[in-house]
Amino acid sequence: MTQQDAPTVLVTGASGLIGQRVAVLLSAAGRRVIATDVVAAPDSEVPVVECDLRDRAAVEALLPADAPLDGIVHCGGFSGPMVGTSTPQLLLDVNVGGTTNLLELGRQHRLRRFVFASTATAYGRTTGELVDETALPRPENIYAASKLACEALVTDYARHYAAGALNLRLAWVYGPRRTTDCVIRDLLLDAQAGRPTRLPFGHGFPRQFMHVDDAARALVLALDAEVAEPERAYNVTGEDRTTLDEVARIVAEVVPGADIELAPGPDPLDVEQGLFDTTAARRDLGFVPEIGLREGIVSYAAWLAAR
Repeated sequence: MTQQDAPTVLVTGASGLIGQRVAVLLSAAGRRVIATDVVAAPDSEVPVVECDLRDRAAVEALLPADAPLDGIVHCGGFSGPMVGTSTPQLLLDVNVGGTTNLLELGRQHRLRRFVFASTATAYGRTTGELVDETALPRPENIYAASKLACEALVTDYARHYAAGALNLRLAWVYGPRRTTDCVIRDLLLDAQAGRPTRLPFGHGFPRQFMHVDDAARALVLALDAEVAEPERAYNVTGEDRTTLDEVARIVAEVVPGADIELAPGPDPLDVEQGLFDTTAARRDLGFVPEIGLREGIVSYAAWLAAR
């Protein structure tokens, strides 16, 4: 079977951080991919078709008549709690409305698998040392609430319309192409430019980072995983829960001369969360993170320096 004859995988958010890597991985594996985003990035490694997911007709027009739809990997929409705070209605229209349009497309085409890139921020502030998928989500911002609403829609469509669906709760993805708030990028850029970094927070504040390549690989694994009784959602992230001052120490090792100072306290745009348990993703999806934090920061620094 040639790539042209193969069933199609639709990847949304394909100009962005994670969607671009998913589309590249699938294309490299010989899959027939339709990559879409509201704006096609000029430096995209795969062709991107522009489409506003709020437009039902435009979403349906993404598929040629000869393209049987096999799966959707949905990475599109507003991509973080720091985005869309001043336009909550737009955020909901894009995240929830866009997801609904894609689910309808999947229903019409008797989709085999729908994979939704959700977020660990859906949990909100967590208690206890280990957070697994039985923890009750308590979203603390409209972005997280929109993602949780989408998870419920994805699960319900799968239940009633016989399409396999998986929600992946990704935590603090960093790496090439990230455009929204990212402390690792900011620390690296300041260090490479010889600028001092002074953050009024962060010392002792933990996060569980994951490199974009690991995030994309998890979504591709979810697309093809054979799971008899899947979880409603899967925690997917890196293995290390690291404080921001430890991140700063690694950056200073990678970029000699980096001048970084972090004040104690939490990030005002974030909440503290426990260590996310990824046992279910290992068991059902075969996902094991491959890129450690230091290795990821080294490669990210090289990518930023090249630009």
